Amino acid sequence: MEAQAHRGKDLSYLTVYPENYKPELQYPVVIMLHGFGANMYDLANLAGAIHTKGYMYVCPNAPIPVQIGPGQLGFAWNLPGSPDDDQAKRSDQKLGSFLQEVLDDPSRAAKNSLLLGFSQGGGLTYRFGLPRPDRFAGLAALSCSLRDPDAVKQSLPEVRDQNIFIAHGTQDNPERAQEASEFLKSEGYSPLYKEYNMGHEITQEVLDDLVPWIHQVLPPLDIS
Repeated sequence: MEAQAHRGKDLSYLTVYPENYKPELQYPVVIMLHGFGANMYDLANLAGAIHTKGYMYVCPNAPIPVQIGPGQLGFAWNLPGSPDDDQAKRSDQKLGSFLQEVLDDPSRAAKNSLLLGFSQGGGLTYRFGLPRPDRFAGLAALSCSLRDPDAVKQSLPEVRDQNIFIAHGTQDNPERAQEASEFLKSEGYSPLYKEYNMGHEITQEVLDDLVPWIHQVLPPLDIS
């Protein structure tokens, strides 16, 4: 697999191409949103665990730089507790524009994508994925919460059969994920909710459940 960094109209991003990539084919796309203090490379290693040949992976870089240690720079989608609402709105606008840019690529089918997010990126997976069931066959929300459910509720589609996978650690305030799952159920969704004996992370046990789910919801391209 080969990874290439790009600069889009609003965000930098990493594309991970499948083995024996054939540009004339339409590969299903898995878009992965990293968490607070990470970067576009953080989730790229999941590509090899999900499928090496059947998907294209796109990993955007959050727009807000944050100092995470001496000489260490990470990135965030928003700054928790920050009074700068405009900064958060600009970040949301950039992510929305980026997703539109990726999904409107004529080489990709509209219903041929999946949105996956970890931590802060998982919250954005809910916010940007739930209103777009026509663009995302499934949503994977890992170790995250659903922020501002009242605002999310206003943007929900009429038909609510989108596939949703929720994973959370028992040592990571699981009530946050439980509340998200219960909210979705109350709104007519049927999320697959899983708890694991872990902290704020993605373990092999999570992948053992997540990967088959992805293959079922968004089958890899068969190029045999």
